[in-house]
Amino acid sequence: MLKRVMAAALVLGIATTMAQAGEGVSLKKGERIVFLGDSITQGGVGKTGYVTLIRQTLNEKHKDLGIEVIGAGISGNKVPDLQRRLAKDVLSRKPTLVFIYIGINDVWHGEKDPSRGTTPENFEAGLKDIIGKIQDAGARVVLCTPSVIGEKTDGSNSLDKKLDEYAGISRKVAVETKSQLCDLRKAFLAHLGKNNEANKASGVLTTDRVHLNAAGNRFVAETMLKSLGN
Repeated sequence: MLKRVMAAALVLGIATTMAQAGEGVSLKKGERIVFLGDSITQGGVGKTGYVTLIRQTLNEKHKDLGIEVIGAGISGNKVPDLQRRLAKDVLSRKPTLVFIYIGINDVWHGEKDPSRGTTPENFEAGLKDIIGKIQDAGARVVLCTPSVIGEKTDGSNSLDKKLDEYAGISRKVAVETKSQLCDLRKAFLAHLGKNNEANKASGVLTTDRVHLNAAGNRFVAETMLKSLGN
């Protein structure tokens, strides 16, 4: 048993390293970036949201590139929802780069009723389907791992284990599809480990264990910008 656990951990570590080993996404003139996701991304287009902060940063640093930033988040969305609206909300806008930030609802909605969540198999297959269609349209992909459902640092958030599983799936998919990985789960856990000494369930990066507060939006913007070499 111990050998199997160690072997699984080694494989996960290798997959994570491979996905993070890329040099990041190089920005080009006329870049059109679409942020695809759920309510976190929908809120990200607000005045202090992470999508808005990224737009402002890129406009300041790369005025000559004429980068366009588009939010495409809808509250409550899971991977199957993104599959259904991909053509209308993303591909029709002819993006050159797409950030996919999804997974929270796929886990969260199934907490009390598994039928309302997304199975690991459908989560993986759905991500591959979405990424494949984006890449076939000529755009690059940055795939984000789901962040947090609860900010406690002692492993006592009720969905920590399942969220880790789905984050692992996202890392695996990033490697297999040759997508850039933005490991928000890893970044959140590291940040909370240093900044949540009181072991609070929310209030450091989120308002309600999931949705981002001002600090959370800044943190996500900064983390995603690193994927763009900024």
